[in-house]
Amino acid sequence: MEVWLESAKTVASDGVDALYVHDGQTGIWVKDGVLYRDGVQIGGHIHVDSEEAQSEARSLAGTVEWMLLTFEDWSMIPIENILAATDATPTKIAAQIYQPIQAQGAAFALDIGVDAILCNETCLEAALVVKSMRLEQMSETQSTQSDTTEQIDVKPMTITDVQEGHSGDRVCIDLLSMLEEGEGLLIGSTARAFVLIHGETVPSKYVPTRPFRVNSGSVDAYTYLADGSTKYLCELKSGDSVLIVRQNGHSRAATVGRMKIETRPFILLRFRDENTNEGHVFIQQAETVRLVLENGKVCSVTNLEIGMRILGCTLSSTRHVGQSISAPSEER
Repeated sequence: MEVWLESAKTVASDGVDALYVHDGQTGIWVKDGVLYRDGVQIGGHIHVDSEEAQSEARSLAGTVEWMLLTFEDWSMIPIENILAATDATPTKIAAQIYQPIQAQGAAFALDIGVDAILCNETCLEAALVVKSMRLEQMSETQSTQSDTTEQIDVKPMTITDVQEGHSGDRVCIDLLSMLEEGEGLLIGSTARAFVLIHGETVPSKYVPTRPFRVNSGSVDAYTYLADGSTKYLCELKSGDSVLIVRQNGHSRAATVGRMKIETRPFILLRFRDENTNEGHVFIQQAETVRLVLENGKVCSVTNLEIGMRILGCTLSSTRHVGQSISAPSEER
């Protein structure tokens, strides 16, 4: 995202991509509804003061390289509407802001954001801050896209014991994005063995779905972060990026919105993989908490039985402060 500064200065400040001038041969300016950059016509200018003006802007989608929006009465709605019209086109949107508080709205409208912000000196700091945020978001998106290509070795685990697990502090992880059928979190009471706990996307007769939530287990359990490290559930906090895993092993990152910790009764589930690597996990005793079976179907933890095969993963390494290390250790 670019920052265009309306200023009498002839030299742009750090972080400013172009100066907006009212008459000249260098910088950006408007004349007779046409947008120029360094003397070259690059698009159009629409002063949004009516529904007709908004419609005119939308009609330019795909026909110009740039479209500069200025406003009679600044509003997010026309920015969003025009961004929606241009989203599948090469047309870039620049929007003028008049107060610092408007910078974030323009920069992240529809989670797409404008391609340039036109501001004066009063709004410059806010514009530069959101420009930095956009660059950070782009970096995170690229990292997330990399995560989605990562293949987790999800495989069948055989349940060896199901027993009452007493009561303890249970963690629900609420995410900023919706989960799909087949997705969940890898959870384990040891750093070497995890089970795939399904998101609350399955309808129930008694409670509504919570498709942003994974009822994850006890506070001492591990889960994966998006960067491949692990954290205890009790250490997770809002803003952390966790690894969402599908039953086929495909993964993606999701941001934690909040943690919900309450005292609940547990089931203690023990399991092992085909190489006899063993693990266990404490899961809330509730019908809405589900694991993924070998055939891809989900099963409530209250219906689990010895001999059933559930999906999970095992590792050969142990962990130190969430990082994989090769030092020997024993977990029971």
